[in-house]
Order: sequence, then C-alpha cells, then structure tokens
Amino acid sequence: MQDVAAAKNLVVKHQKLKEEIAQVIVGQDSVIDQVLLSIYSGGHALLIGVPGLAKTLMINTIAKVLGLDFKRIQFTPDLMPSDILGSEVLDSSRAFKFIKGPVFANIILADEINRTPPKTQSALLEAMQERSVTVSGTVYPLQLPYFVLATQNPIEQEGTYPLPEAQLDRFMFAIELDYPSFEEEVAVVKSTTVDHSYEVKPMFSAAEIIAIQKLIRRVPVADNVVEYAVTLVGKTRPNSSLATNTINEYVDWGAGPRASQNLILAAKAHAVVQGKFSPDIEDVQAVSLGILRHRVLKNYKAEAENVSIDAIITSLF
Repeated sequence: MQDVAAAKNLVVKHQKLKEEIAQVIVGQDSVIDQVLLSIYSGGHALLIGVPGLAKTLMINTIAKVLGLDFKRIQFTPDLMPSDILGSEVLDSSRAFKFIKGPVFANIILADEINRTPPKTQSALLEAMQERSVTVSGTVYPLQLPYFVLATQNPIEQEGTYPLPEAQLDRFMFAIELDYPSFEEEVAVVKSTTVDHSYEVKPMFSAAEIIAIQKLIRRVPVADNVVEYAVTLVGKTRPNSSLATNTINEYVDWGAGPRASQNLILAAKAHAVVQGKFSPDIEDVQAVSLGILRHRVLKNYKAEAENVSIDAIITSLF
C-alpha cells in the first residue's frame, strides 16, 4: 500500500512539476515528459535540436525544479578529459591532491557534446554507466542521483565529431526538439522581451528522486509486455528471424539488449505518471521512439529515399 500511495503522490507532483517548468519553458511538453521519464527511471537523455530552441534553458530549469546540484560543461574541440573529470595537483605540503571536475554533480549538462573529439567524449563513458570516475588508478564514486543530459546540434557538420555507437547506447532517450508553433513562439517572444523573469522553486530533493527511481523499479510488469518489448527490439535487427522486410531493406544495425531494458523501465515510469500501476503495450509504444531512434542505424538506401528512422520504428508496432 505504501507503493500505491507513493505512485499516486508522484502523479500529483509530476503535474505540479510540469506546471512550474511551464512558467519558464513555453510548449515542448513531449520533450519535458521524456526528460522527466529518463530522470524517474535513472537514465540519461540526449536532446537533439537546432540552436535557439531553449535546450540549455530547459535542462537548467529542470535541474532547479528537481532541487539537484547542477553543472554545465560546454564541449569544445580543445576540451581535455581532465577538464571534465578533474586532475591531481600538488598542494602546499607537496602531496598530490585530487581536484574534482564538473562531472561531480547530480545533473551534468553536456552542451554540444558532438563538438569535442572522441577522447574527451569517452571521459563520460564510465561516469554514465558505472556512476564513478577513475583518475590515476583511484576510483571516485559519484553522488547519486546522477544524470547526463546532453545537447547536440544536428545541422552543423564542420567541426563536429559524431558520437560513437557505444556512447549513444548509454543514453536512455534521444529526444528531438522541433520548432515551436506560431502561438508558442508568440508567447516566447512576449515573455522574454519584458523586464521580468520567473525564478522556479525546487520541488524535490536528491533523496526523493532516488526513492522515485526505486519505486519505478518495483512496478510489476506482465510477461506479455516484457515479451512485446523484447520482440520490438528484436525486429530492429536486420537478417534476424524477427526482422521485417522494411528493416532488412533500410537498416544496417539494430538495437541491443540495453534497449529492451530501457523500454521496460521507461514504460514503467510512463505508466505511473499516467496514474496506472502497471505498464501495458501502449506504454511501451509511447516511449519506443525516444528509446530506439539513436540505437537503430539506417543505411544509405534509407537516406537516399528519405525514409526517417521514426517511420521505420513506427512500422514495427
């Protein structure tokens, strides 16, 4: 019964949370939902969109509302791993002392993560997967909860380094931001060109976020829903027994087992915030685009025929 009460409380707090975020961010409901689902599930999120869509402001606002420690890292071509992780320096007693880098926070905003070379991108791999950092043979655990929310600009090709598949797979969600509607853009212009700003209020604490993550993991799931999620992921793998003609024709590489795990975790979180106590197949489908779009690699034929990855994934439902 405690879990039932906690789930009902999360529904109420989730709605209040969205209302507080809406005081700063106009529209982008679907994007905010997916970022919050990744946080409730304990995953990382990659926000993909052109400049000026408030990606950085959105992450900053969400961090403040959640009451978590927040650090921003602006990724540039000359950034080094030690600029992110920290480094050892000689102190006044001539002993080595470790100075922690910006990776030591609850929420890390990795701004324009594809602007830095793979050597520096890989500095986040251990932090994202193991929630720890190794420097000079010493392992430093990171404070929980821990999230990497990264932004990526899809239109700039010069001076960018595409994220390797291993790193992409560590992001639970890849969230695409679109331009605001006419009404939303009017509201944005009105609210940002006056001498007034709204300061959001923290509504959670680190301990509450950890409790929510544990609650999500305790949500029961029917076997047929798990089997549906695993089958959906299996269908994305070309030349497998489950692959459809569309997949064999347009896809080079399918999603791995981490996608199945994330589908179920995200479906659990989606079900709870919708007021349900167990996810169904519709919940899996609702989160599948964000979970799969960066894990399914389409081929040259799909590019040439302008077939989108979202259309390929949707054809599998």
